[in-house]
Amino acid sequence: MSALQYRRDIDGLRAIAVTLVIFFHYQFPFFSGGFIGVDVFFVISGFLITGLLLKVQSSDDFSFSTFYSRRIRRLLPSFLLVSLVTFIVISRYYMDDDYYIFSKSWLGSVVGLSNIYFHGELSQYFSADAKIISLLHTWSLAVEEQFYLIWPLLLLLCKPLIKQPKFVLIFITLWLAAFTFSTWHAIVDPVAAYFLLPARLFELMLGCGLSLFAHRLPELSRWQAESISLIGLVAIVASAILLNSESIFPGYNALWPTAGAALIIYAGMSSHTSLVTRLLSTKALVFLGTLSYSLYLWHWPPVALLNYQLVELTLPIKVSLISFAFFAAWFTHAFVENSLRYRQWSLRKTFGLLILLPCVLIWLVQLTIRTNDDISFRIPEEKRALYKIMQQQNAGDLYEACFDGADYDFDQSESCLFGNATSNGKPNSMLLGDSHATAMIGLLEQLVADTPFYFLAVTKASAPFIAEPNIDKAFAGEKDRQRSRALQQYLTDNPSLTVFINNWWTAYTQNSENIEYTSATIDWLIKQGHRVIIIEDVPGLPSQSHAYCLIRGSTDCDIDALEIKDDLHYAQLFRTSIEARHPEVLWINPRLAICDQQGCKTTLDGLPLYRDDHHLNYLGSKKLGEEYLRRFTNPLEDLQIQ
Repeated sequence: MSALQYRRDIDGLRAIAVTLVIFFHYQFPFFSGGFIGVDVFFVISGFLITGLLLKVQSSDDFSFSTFYSRRIRRLLPSFLLVSLVTFIVISRYYMDDDYYIFSKSWLGSVVGLSNIYFHGELSQYFSADAKIISLLHTWSLAVEEQFYLIWPLLLLLCKPLIKQPKFVLIFITLWLAAFTFSTWHAIVDPVAAYFLLPARLFELMLGCGLSLFAHRLPELSRWQAESISLIGLVAIVASAILLNSESIFPGYNALWPTAGAALIIYAGMSSHTSLVTRLLSTKALVFLGTLSYSLYLWHWPPVALLNYQLVELTLPIKVSLISFAFFAAWFTHAFVENSLRYRQWSLRKTFGLLILLPCVLIWLVQLTIRTNDDISFRIPEEKRALYKIMQQQNAGDLYEACFDGADYDFDQSESCLFGNATSNGKPNSMLLGDSHATAMIGLLEQLVADTPFYFLAVTKASAPFIAEPNIDKAFAGEKDRQRSRALQQYLTDNPSLTVFINNWWTAYTQNSENIEYTSATIDWLIKQGHRVIIIEDVPGLPSQSHAYCLIRGSTDCDIDALEIKDDLHYAQLFRTSIEARHPEVLWINPRLAICDQQGCKTTLDGLPLYRDDHHLNYLGSKKLGEEYLRRFTNPLEDLQIQ
């Protein structure tokens, strides 16, 4: 069978691939590795696009403009429909940065760069934050689009070599290099390897190689076709069952499903039709395969919305999701995908209507979201006050001078002084730390209200105070180094202060070096005669959507202890380590006011405590301070000013 002929079994293979992806995203048991369906798609895409290019380039009538115009008309219309519907639906639910992130990913998806955007935005594909991003699945489409951009030119340049025997060796060498790079990259930088084209190239090249060398591959006997196709199917299904989100991926773990797909495609070239080929060629699977692109587009956004709303995917919900995705895919395939892909539009017209115009409109949406401080009209009227607390009570904005001032000449005016003013107007204490410390200003205000403490807040995002000799080791940026040196000089010139320290301890203390830097800084502070009080952190939320629990109308806004066990584990390790070295350090633990053995509260008396997944909002911070004082003795009550 020619590599250029229509293959019913490949549509069936598409059906298997998209089904595995859906089973994975819909959390069906036994398909923890269903994400490998995307990798099967990569092999199919490499095979088909190479066959198409070989066919048109062999006629010496190849046109880049025609090729790219067809690709755009094939991919963009369905995506634009799905993304527009998604935008309309989530506008009722998504808040603040989540809403803005959607608009940025929407723009990135239209121009085929969403994988690059997600690589910069997310800690990993399987993180809690990733599960609420409505267009997350477009990363794989972006990988293919980037491949489509470069592969036609490369193939055209290689045209004189393709028929030469040495080209096989050249291609195999390049494939081995791509596979080796993917394996290495998946270990040293797994996020980049997952999202970006270079680490996925070997998967696409498997399909390309099958198409390039189809005429050179040996003809399979019946038993060979049966064996190879069965091995291929087993490799795909076994990968979907045995792999999971903890597996190193792509790299060598991506070889099993992609090699399996390649074997099935190769077996389908045989004149002997195998059992697997006949199975994949059945009407049901072929029909599902023809819907696979639209089905892939539609299946994820509803899940992301439900994840955002913290709705558990029960079996009835899963069945409903599948039914919706199938109907929406059929409609899109019949009335959008097929109606536009065969239009004889020029590249200029295609680009203008399907890329340039949508980009302008989406950019305007993005600009509106970013610049409009109050878009609460999207929120039911009875929830708008809560929404404004979330949006407008960011201590970093309220006290910007203390949080985002000059790195080496920090603000020491009254705008950054809190508590009861001293007789000389100078602070007798300081609050140092990063954005988490800024978020603790409200809590600390409550604690010092009836005490003689008058503290100066000097905080900076992602920049904890570190003392010499570790400043150069701790910070890569010169500004952060200047800031720590300026603070060290201030603390040297003003001895006997009470220094409150708060940072995003969970993030910093996973690195043993950071614990050492913190410990050495505490040692330096104590030697300078300062009293050190560490404010522990509140637990991070499983996702940002938890912060908006009250706005969604949920009645249960608590988070389970299991969901924050890592946070609590690292917090305890940090405290144990510091207490062993510095028993004189005092501790304030705000978690005690909202957490017990079962979990932690994210609201108090109808007030949301958080503004995102790991920062308190200012009013929430004050409320937490009030609750702490209501339940416990003020730890500052009996302390004397040094």
